[in-house]
Amino acid sequence: MPDFPIRKTAVIVEDIFHDGGPPAKVPRRRAAALAVVENPFAGRYVEELQGAMDDLKPLGLRLTDRLIEALGGDIKAIDGYGKGAIVGSAGELEHGALWHVPGGYAMRERLGEAKAIVPSAKKVGAFGARIDVPIGHINAAYVRSHFDAMDVGVPDGPRPDEIVFALVMTCGPRVQNRMGGLRAEDISARDGLR
Repeated sequence: MPDFPIRKTAVIVEDIFHDGGPPAKVPRRRAAALAVVENPFAGRYVEELQGAMDDLKPLGLRLTDRLIEALGGDIKAIDGYGKGAIVGSAGELEHGALWHVPGGYAMRERLGEAKAIVPSAKKVGAFGARIDVPIGHINAAYVRSHFDAMDVGVPDGPRPDEIVFALVMTCGPRVQNRMGGLRAEDISARDGLR
């Protein structure tokens, strides 16, 4: 079983009052939780990686819990999510894919009824690299008001033999959303799409 020792974690919280238009009655809250971990596969090719997803499940739950706390603790207020990974230069893109199950399912487990796919991004990046983590509504992928991304990273990582794993959650739509489409209050199919 591979080990992913944590070097550091960080939580970023944004309250967005306006985006050039009139101030929102309730600001949109957006938060990210990141962990910088050692990559046990750095510098070598390993055929079987899938088992390592189980080893990352506790980290997914830990970051999810930190996000829920940072967003005020009310899971009913959280309606957007996404995940991402930045793999250091001694690793490979597939090492970032290890985050699919532990990151996505941790948020779904804690949020309870989340139906939509968790948007995801990954890349191999140099020291100080950043990534735009895509965000979508937790119950319906076609809710346009929640299409977004949050730029995240840590200034001192990833080192070549590290991975930065990130989770993002939001409360509310974009503050000046006006692109129409399916509204969150009109979700009916409960199929993760509409």
